[in-house]
Amino acid sequence: MKLGLSTYSLQGALDRKEMSVVDVIHWTAEQGGEHVEIVPLGYDLVGNPELAEEIVKAAKAAKIEISGYSIGANFAKEDPAEFEKEVAAVMRHVDVAHALGVKRMRHDVAFRKTEEASIEQFERDLPALVDACRRIADYASAFGITTSVENHGYYVQASDRVRRLVHEVNRPNFRTTLDIGNFMCVDEDPLSAVKNNAPLASMVHVKDFYRRPASYNPGEGWFRSAYGHYLRGAIAGQGDLPVAELLRIVKQSGYDGYLSVEFEGMEDCRTGSRIALNNVRRLWAEA
Repeated sequence: MKLGLSTYSLQGALDRKEMSVVDVIHWTAEQGGEHVEIVPLGYDLVGNPELAEEIVKAAKAAKIEISGYSIGANFAKEDPAEFEKEVAAVMRHVDVAHALGVKRMRHDVAFRKTEEASIEQFERDLPALVDACRRIADYASAFGITTSVENHGYYVQASDRVRRLVHEVNRPNFRTTLDIGNFMCVDEDPLSAVKNNAPLASMVHVKDFYRRPASYNPGEGWFRSAYGHYLRGAIAGQGDLPVAELLRIVKQSGYDGYLSVEFEGMEDCRTGSRIALNNVRRLWAEA
């Protein structure tokens, strides 16, 4: 296992221009992180080989690996031309992943409004999603890159939907980026969901949430799950998720790859990320 940090964890500092992505790489290494996952929010690496090269040089100087590259995408398009445009755009990001030297790349597959995110709509969209993911995985295979879908975004978030998509794509280099916390957003039991998806994981994200019932509004800083419960990001190991048990399930599944901490709480992002890294390192050792 190699423990590291998603650059998304320090997005607050990036947005405020207090840190650059290069700073995040060095900061992660200083906290004992063994890898960093690049999530290009607020900057674009497509058509910017200079920044990609700067990231690679920074990681080498910090003696830290670049574990993965994660981007957004949405193949739920009514217009075939827009669908093809989105597939082509993700393929350009595969080129970026190759330039970064990574072997794991996560791309989203579909988003729909909550009222449209039914299982019936998912079944209607599935053939197009499978087509897009197959084509991108086949393109990525030439670079030895494994692509993946993450369980987030409400629509393709439940473990059975993720599992169905991975099996329908049926490519050895198409898997899932398994976020142990995100199943709470669709009100799925995380222990059962992680057991369902752990054998399909190419990357594991470690996240935590506080959870309150739909009948009680805790106020500012909270968002709602698919069925109305209130959630707020927590430092991994301090929230309401059974993180220790979830990591035990991941470990017992045979997974021994990258663990990527994601922090999205209300605390200072550097403080939250540092404590989360320390907690996950200890909990994995005890799992």
